[in-house]
Amino acid sequence: MRSACRVIVGVACLAALGTTGAPAGAETVAAKARPPLYRYVSYWAFPQGHRPELGKDGAIAGERILTAALADGTVLGYGDDEEQVHSAGGFTHARWFQAKSFASLFKMTQTVHIDGDSNSPPLADATRHWDQIYVTSFYNWKPGSWKGAYGYSGTAELRPDVPDASDAVRALSSFYVPVFEKMLSDGIIVEYEIDRVVHTSDSPRQIHFSFVIPNAEGLDKFQASLGDAIDQNSLIAPAFGGLTVNFSEKFDFVKVNATYK
Repeated sequence: MRSACRVIVGVACLAALGTTGAPAGAETVAAKARPPLYRYVSYWAFPQGHRPELGKDGAIAGERILTAALADGTVLGYGDDEEQVHSAGGFTHARWFQAKSFASLFKMTQTVHIDGDSNSPPLADATRHWDQIYVTSFYNWKPGSWKGAYGYSGTAELRPDVPDASDAVRALSSFYVPVFEKMLSDGIIVEYEIDRVVHTSDSPRQIHFSFVIPNAEGLDKFQASLGDAIDQNSLIAPAFGGLTVNFSEKFDFVKVNATYK
């Protein structure tokens, strides 16, 4: 099995090919951008012994509120995550939802905060809480619900001399979207996103890659499929140094409940 580090390095290198200029003769076909999709993610860190059970009684997800919002079109997807590999200072649980406009996103944010979180006693046990907002025009999913799926995500930070994150996302989509669409068609993943950060507590020059994988076996299939795509492109390794600065592994492996319209 290919290492997670090799896979995420491949992610960053594919991005570099689009942002630093491919050698003569290398052709790329721009992926068609979709209407913008905005994702609001709330993160919590709970101490051992006070961690709510994923999805139990809507302790984190506010599922009743989000189900209604999905039905009326306010959101296009929602879910909750539970980190499987804990790190010092990281999150243990997260809730997210996606909308096609800032207006819908913040309408949902206000509803969840007022009608959901205020009535969720387990949240009072959190030692840390923060929120992030992402936007993407390169994404897709299979409609439906998945319980106990797996999320895999990675983050790369751009070098100061590389164009801004939105330009980088547009460039890397030419390499990546066809790979992810095939994984979606093959059932290896049920959702993917190539995001840029709108609001974050981290660096604004980040690109975020996010996937939902339906089962544990799919994690190996995902890495193998992505690794094969990387092996078929000899430009990846030399391009890597042109994209990232102070690159370090930053992965999240989470258990996911996800629903998409």
